[in-house]
Amino acid sequence: MNYSNVKTVTLYGLQMIPVVVEIDVDKKAVIYDIDIVGLGDTVVKESKKRVKSAIKNSGFKVPNGKIVVNLAPSDVKKEGSYLDLPIAAGLLKANDVISKNLDEFVFFGELGLDGSLRKVRGVLPILISLQKNDKNLKVILPKENESEASVVEGIDIYVMENLNEMVRFINGYVEKRPVKFKVPQMKTGKVEDMSDIKGQEFAKRAAEVAAAGGHNILLMGSPGCGKTMLARRIPGILPPMTLNEAIETTMIYSVSGLLNDSGLIITRPYRSPHHTASSTAIIGGGTQAKPGEISLAHNGVLFLDEFPEFRRDVIEALRQPLEDSEVTISRAKLSVTYPSRFMLVLAQNPCPCGWYGDDSRECTCNWNEIKRYNKKISGPMEDRIDIFVNMPRIEYKKYRDFESGETSEKIRKRVEMARRIQLDRLKKYGIYSNGQLSHKMLEEIIEMEIPAKLLLENAADKMKLTGRSIDKILKVCLTISDLEGERVISPKILAEALQYRKKQNNYD
Repeated sequence: MNYSNVKTVTLYGLQMIPVVVEIDVDKKAVIYDIDIVGLGDTVVKESKKRVKSAIKNSGFKVPNGKIVVNLAPSDVKKEGSYLDLPIAAGLLKANDVISKNLDEFVFFGELGLDGSLRKVRGVLPILISLQKNDKNLKVILPKENESEASVVEGIDIYVMENLNEMVRFINGYVEKRPVKFKVPQMKTGKVEDMSDIKGQEFAKRAAEVAAAGGHNILLMGSPGCGKTMLARRIPGILPPMTLNEAIETTMIYSVSGLLNDSGLIITRPYRSPHHTASSTAIIGGGTQAKPGEISLAHNGVLFLDEFPEFRRDVIEALRQPLEDSEVTISRAKLSVTYPSRFMLVLAQNPCPCGWYGDDSRECTCNWNEIKRYNKKISGPMEDRIDIFVNMPRIEYKKYRDFESGETSEKIRKRVEMARRIQLDRLKKYGIYSNGQLSHKMLEEIIEMEIPAKLLLENAADKMKLTGRSIDKILKVCLTISDLEGERVISPKILAEALQYRKKQNNYD
């Protein structure tokens, strides 16, 4: 046989594109070589060397002659080493080593020079797409990707350790069972407990409200008041992920090559990048348009400590993903979209030295430094933060007198109850929490007592609230009412929500 074709795929972000690997062998040619065409990157071009060595070291022969490998469609860029296996399968078919028809198979995997199959990234989004589009196909991939494949149901997936095993399986000499589907058990990750925090009851209540509604929160206070300590404990009071959320998150980590051997990510991610991180690191991008921290924190928490120390372009780049819950990365040759629905937790000092407004220490900053530091966060960015909390430093004597507070488990039970109420109310909109509500949805849902409406009208005038700020307050009101088991917004609930808005400072 001089011609063969094999089915495989390529990824554009999280989008799968079917690819056909065509092999044509000119046995009359004088020069024996392999040419790969079809817009493959450097890794794909280098695969001919890996494939030739892998086939020879597996005890098979590469077809003699001039070999052309075409990756169709030819106008779509192909990247990565997962095309090694389909190219090898096509060559073995063209040389009659594989005798069976390959039309029902989809191949992807990297080859070692000894013929072994190595783990590749992006397996889960590929399998999910194949499951939706064509359940009759059989998938062959490396053994090291088995845990990732075990979370996909309804499609036959076979894992192989090397080329020899694959050839014997396809030719019918060896029987193998498809990867067995495992029902994942969601859980809350092992994190530090809220009971470790003494005092700061207002801040802990604000964190509970933020967790219950998926709201963005900013913690402000002098060094040592417990901002970072509180932020690290927020994932412990969040409810376990749903199966759909876990799959969404795992797909992003799979594409990024950050997935470990556990298969599905069953705990909410917690990302805490340093303030020197670039815009590409936070938002995503690079030559391959990889996901950034905001996508890696999808369905979890993104904690940005020392927020005003981040570069201005990084801070402003957060605005659109916070509004749309997704980010589109555009490059000259491709444009990909990643989900970025996360709970944003910010922490900052009141000034560069950290002691502005503190009774125990004198601030060493001049007025312009304080003003410049706090103006780093623009008005539009502040409008996207739902809850602002000022955390005072606790004196040692008071610290010793405080008893341990509630445990994370106890708080999480209230949060889970509030989330169940929200899921029932919001399922018709296809969203999970109050923090995701649009203005139109909010108007359809919210019910307020007349005194609460009058209080909001006065507060909007006095506090100079924008339309977006009012929506934020009403979303927080809904979450507080869910925690309290109330259906209608009362003045008491609104008063608590108003406490979480930023107070006007005399440097504004």
